[in-house]
Amino acid sequence: MDFALDEQQRDFAASIDAALGAADLPGTIRAWSAGDTAPGRKVWEQLANLGVTALAVPEKFDGIGAEPVDLVVALERLGRWCVPGPVAESLAVAPILLADDERCAGLASGELIATVAMPPHNPRAVDAETAGLVLLAREGGVTQAAPGEQHESVDPSRRLYDVTPSGEPWQADVKRAYEFGALATAAQLVGAAEALLAGAVDYAKQRSQFGRVIGSYQAIKHKLADVHIAIELARPLVYGAALSLEARDVGAAKAAASEAALLAARASLQTHGAIGFTQEHDLSLWLLRVQALRSAWGTPEAHRRRVLEAL
Repeated sequence: MDFALDEQQRDFAASIDAALGAADLPGTIRAWSAGDTAPGRKVWEQLANLGVTALAVPEKFDGIGAEPVDLVVALERLGRWCVPGPVAESLAVAPILLADDERCAGLASGELIATVAMPPHNPRAVDAETAGLVLLAREGGVTQAAPGEQHESVDPSRRLYDVTPSGEPWQADVKRAYEFGALATAAQLVGAAEALLAGAVDYAKQRSQFGRVIGSYQAIKHKLADVHIAIELARPLVYGAALSLEARDVGAAKAAASEAALLAARASLQTHGAIGFTQEHDLSLWLLRVQALRSAWGTPEAHRRRVLEAL
């Protein structure tokens, strides 16, 4: 049995990398943090042209109706490039909450960006002021919502908002939507960890200390190898969870991806030294994103409890 991605999925990931690699993502993230979303919107337009925004949308709304594994392929790459905006919410969660709603067509085309609050694990909506649609999902149903008080996130590019319901509720599979939110966030964390590791490896080949590049020291090699192992342990859990969508598997994937990304962040910061945490250095953008996504859609501790309860 072959568990590897097929050629089409690998090509899809490569096309996303090519598009995002040509964009100035660090500049886009900084602009988004400052309130200028125009560069970020252009990135989302590119994603729409590649079909990323249509992946989870049913075909009857001009979506692709892709399998969750295909969605994970895309979300891992978006995490790799630190794409700003409500990525998990708009690409993975909103299509489930809207279900047969015609607004899914706007999600598919990329003209509509949605964000979601889902108490208790995701009590606030990210980027509610820039999203075209704000949803509040609870066990009793889903309603459209209006943004309220703003709260600062550890990641300046992720503004968090309290929301209040502003319409009639409708029924949706909220539990399934939550699993997709956690899974999508786990995939982004794996991608972010990969980016941090790649940056640390490149820097270790350039930075010298005591007359030698630091990448030649065994301690550095072992630290970076540990990160690689953690990523390669987390990635199969994420793809396995995409196949089952069981709470136990999604919980294990989110916890493992969170820890791999945190390990990558620590190793990358230690490799770069203090310069890596300055606002001027691009590394800080990924470090802050990892911290924000670790607690988004359930903390690692909450997901470990879910795994324990399922055993």
